[in-house]
Amino acid sequence: MLKKVSHVFSFIDKFWCMKYNVMKQNKIKRYKTLQNKEKVMRNMKFVKRIGAVALAVCMVLSCAGCGSSSNKGASEGTTEVTTEGGNSKILVAAAASLQATFDNELIPLFEKENPEITVEGTYASSGDLQQQIESGLDADVFFSAATSNMDTLTEEKLIDKDTVVDLLKNDVVLITPKDSKLGIKSFKDITKADTIAIGDPESVPAGKYAKEILTNLGVYDEVEKKASLGASVTEVLSWVAEGSADAGIVYATDAQTENTNGDDKEVEVVATAEDSMMQTPVVYPVGVVSASTHKDEAKAFEDFLQTDEAKTILEKAGFTINK
Repeated sequence: MLKKVSHVFSFIDKFWCMKYNVMKQNKIKRYKTLQNKEKVMRNMKFVKRIGAVALAVCMVLSCAGCGSSSNKGASEGTTEVTTEGGNSKILVAAAASLQATFDNELIPLFEKENPEITVEGTYASSGDLQQQIESGLDADVFFSAATSNMDTLTEEKLIDKDTVVDLLKNDVVLITPKDSKLGIKSFKDITKADTIAIGDPESVPAGKYAKEILTNLGVYDEVEKKASLGASVTEVLSWVAEGSADAGIVYATDAQTENTNGDDKEVEVVATAEDSMMQTPVVYPVGVVSASTHKDEAKAFEDFLQTDEAKTILEKAGFTINK
């Protein structure tokens, strides 16, 4: 009996020892698992800290870059310019009689020699352009067909006086349609025409010169009754070339352009005005607009117009270089 009891207690002892060992092993496993989890958590926290630091550094460097770029422009005092395709862009306000020469030859040549500058031309009568500049036209260069318009803008401090150059001279001519049969051969003969085209003397320099010539000849009052007033010299030229007017007064350069543009509309120059027939000679001054934000580029274009290469083109178009 005692032996059996001993066996029972021995069995129970072995059972509890085995269970203890199993529990111990499980505890050790749970402890190791917990350690691994804590290790992973610590690693994740470390990675997050590194990421946060890296992000903060990137943000600081980005802001510093923006600040330095902005401060560079401010410290250097650079002029804000309108750009197109990376180029500085300037606007040239020029008399209508310059349009063909500028658009076809001078502007393309200048842009070829100065690829960093783009030039846009706007053309009208010098009087209209003067009013537009007075009203805030964002022009950089003004090229007038009369000194009076340039003088007015200079007095109003809208043109930099020290940049003004009396560059060109032009002739005033009387024209008729190519097939005219009216026998008009001189300015006095203009009264033979039923319809006469001249520029508006109030705003078009060519019209002002026409009025001076016809007044000096004593025929302006008669001409005025038959006159159609054009908004620009090119409009007057168009009326005569189309046959809408029997005679007109324009610049010699306009007549030359009309007869060489390749269409079938031509005019005939029947008379050229002498300087004595006008109060002032036909002089074309050019200057830089005071409000220009691209003065270096504007001056570069004005200087280009005074080069031998540009002068040759202007002379070919019929202008005379003013000495």
